[in-house]
Amino acid sequence: MGKILRILLVIVLFIIFFEVGLFSSYTIVTAEAPDVRGLIDMQVSKISSVFSPQAVNEVLIKDPTPVNFTNHKDVALKMEQLSNVDGVNVDSMNASTYDDAKKSDSINITIEALGYAAPNSTSGQIVISQNPSYKVIVSSVASYKNGELVVDTDKMKVDSVLKLF
Repeated sequence: MGKILRILLVIVLFIIFFEVGLFSSYTIVTAEAPDVRGLIDMQVSKISSVFSPQAVNEVLIKDPTPVNFTNHKDVALKMEQLSNVDGVNVDSMNASTYDDAKKSDSINITIEALGYAAPNSTSGQIVISQNPSYKVIVSSVASYKNGELVVDTDKMKVDSVLKLF
């Protein structure tokens, strides 16, 4: 009985310590008093959503399905503009989706491509490197037009820009 009580006490102390840290970090970051009820409701909703039957089904979904789209150059130019890289390799583009492309008119897709940094200049010489400097990941919506999958470049948003070493 004493061992179980000790374990429960450790769990309760851990939760209290976590909550105090959350509230204090919220205060430091926002410079405002934390909304205790709002933060606790947010935590409860996030935890309950993890254990909901729908979330379990989403975890069990297979790997993303690769898709082919037609407007590679437009997508590459928009990726350059949104991610502030100096170039995007069209040949390295990979697009995938979790949606069923046959059942809907528009699908959510994720596009990954390698990006390049500006050429380095050292002592008056420009050195162009063929090695990519970034991995750019964007998400957008694509739809079928005239039987071909076309990415809507107006709805593209950058998910991440990863620096390659």
